[in-house]
Amino acid sequence: MFTYAFPVDRMIQALKYQSRLALAAYFSGRLARSSKPSGIDLIIPMPLHRQRLRKRGFNQAVELARPLAHAWGLPLDTTCVSRALDTVPQVSLPWRARRGNMREAFVCHGTLAGRSILVIDDVMTTGATLDALAHVLKRHGAVRVCNLVVARTPAPD
Repeated sequence: MFTYAFPVDRMIQALKYQSRLALAAYFSGRLARSSKPSGIDLIIPMPLHRQRLRKRGFNQAVELARPLAHAWGLPLDTTCVSRALDTVPQVSLPWRARRGNMREAFVCHGTLAGRSILVIDDVMTTGATLDALAHVLKRHGAVRVCNLVVARTPAPD
């Protein structure tokens, strides 16, 4: 939807680190007005590790995904996948180290046989986190995994 640059970067940071949940409603509304991806069976928000969830008090991806699923009439599943490892935050790592940081980070609980999944997250930088989750979802039967993010970090020069 946006480039991760001023003022969107500050808005996302305020959502995540200052609990400004009204910003999730704003971003979800903008996402809902974009074209609904076709053929999606299920929306899954990017999971947080339980320690990070406990510290923050909410998962910003769930706060983005819930109204979006409602607006598009799609089911939302917040329990079929979890974050097994409390990885170092991706933002603190160089681009090349991010893929390795996500290895074995996610666990799927059940089958997604034949389903097309839309993963929702706030920011995409290298795509390593979304890629790691997509691999797990596909290993558990998903036939297609798409992602939708609020903002994308521009590639380094």
